[in-house]
Amino acid sequence: MSGPHLLSVRDLGAEGVREVLRLAGTFAEVLSRPVPRVPALRGKTVCSAFFEDSTRTRLSFELAAKRLSADVVTFSASSSSINKGESLRDTVVTLEAMGVDAFVVRHSCAGVPVQVAGWLQGGASVLNAGDGAHEHPTQALLDCYTLTEERRRRFGPAREGLEGLQVAVVGDIRHSRVARSCVLAFSELGAAVTLVAPPTLLPPSLEGWPVEVSYDLSSVLPKCDVVYLLRLQTERMEGQFLPSAREYTATYGLTAQRARLLGPDALVMHPGPIRRGLEIAAEVADGPASLITSQVASGVAVRMAVLYLLLGSGVNLAGS
Repeated sequence: MSGPHLLSVRDLGAEGVREVLRLAGTFAEVLSRPVPRVPALRGKTVCSAFFEDSTRTRLSFELAAKRLSADVVTFSASSSSINKGESLRDTVVTLEAMGVDAFVVRHSCAGVPVQVAGWLQGGASVLNAGDGAHEHPTQALLDCYTLTEERRRRFGPAREGLEGLQVAVVGDIRHSRVARSCVLAFSELGAAVTLVAPPTLLPPSLEGWPVEVSYDLSSVLPKCDVVYLLRLQTERMEGQFLPSAREYTATYGLTAQRARLLGPDALVMHPGPIRRGLEIAAEVADGPASLITSQVASGVAVRMAVLYLLLGSGVNLAGS
């Protein structure tokens, strides 16, 4: 990594992404042991600071830290001094003074993890666990890891990478932090990405995005190796972006009928939470092409890798 923080996939670059994936494989082996724990971060303290609702990401980070033997403290904004008027800056500085080594930050406003990193003076690290509609780097990393491992399982080591893959990212690109991070990570590893969405759900500008754009999902599916579906971020929508949910499903949902356009080796992904019958049909979400459950399972190992790279000190990972 290029610094003490992970705020964007850009902080890693292609070699950094590959290093995270390599180390995640090591930690996946640790997690398969009868005692799935290593002392790599013993003596370190990780603060889970989530200012927005989360289940998968928060629990995954907390479990990852505990599997590395770190101490974990959970910050709850609803029961903190923020409700008494304390600023976010003063709260963060106070927690750092207590000896926190890393902050895992999720916030509904883009840029908050970057701001938190700028406030810290004692050398603590910041991990972006999702900020507004900006980025969600560890989601992209676990998606890359999931794809790499699935391709290794299906085709052997010769085809385990993402070089040359055709990936369609489908749905609410405009409001999705996952889309931004995945485009960066997939592209760094050599995949070609096509965004598929109605014009209203694309960002106002795609300048600098290494992507193609299509408005016709059915024409893209036969050429795809991976279909990555996104949740409609209705909580972030101000105004009318779609005529109706039914029309969205009819045009951009991965229905059972539309899924038949995919090739026999194509894979289906979704960062969750999925809404069956809206973005994806239940039988597709549960079908043999789906990696949705595998994505969740990959989260702990990948986040262990990120925490270790930021906070580790050369501890022998073979220990238990």
